[in-house]
Amino acid sequence: MSATFLMSANGVATHIINSCPSLKDFDAYMFGSTLKGIGKDIDILIVGPSGEALSDLKKEMFEAARELPLDVMYMLPSEAYETNFVIQEGCVELAVLADMT
Repeated sequence: MSATFLMSANGVATHIINSCPSLKDFDAYMFGSTLKGIGKDIDILIVGPSGEALSDLKKEMFEAARELPLDVMYMLPSEAYETNFVIQEGCVELAVLADMT
């Protein structure tokens, strides 16, 4: 486990937001055990359109994952709505986490 992983959930969120400028076109969430300060990986949900913007984001997330044990899941908005995943899994927006002090 790298020293970078020792950062808090809000530190992780800030790192991802700063490393992935394409996130501006998506809704990004953290969920799972990392929110409780435990776990071996960091669960991230990205909700948004497919296409070139998603390809760009995937490249940026791949680079961010070099420093953090990210487990990234991608959904179209319709999938997120139909599964109610965000609410059922207690997802928290990365932007909200990054603003926490």
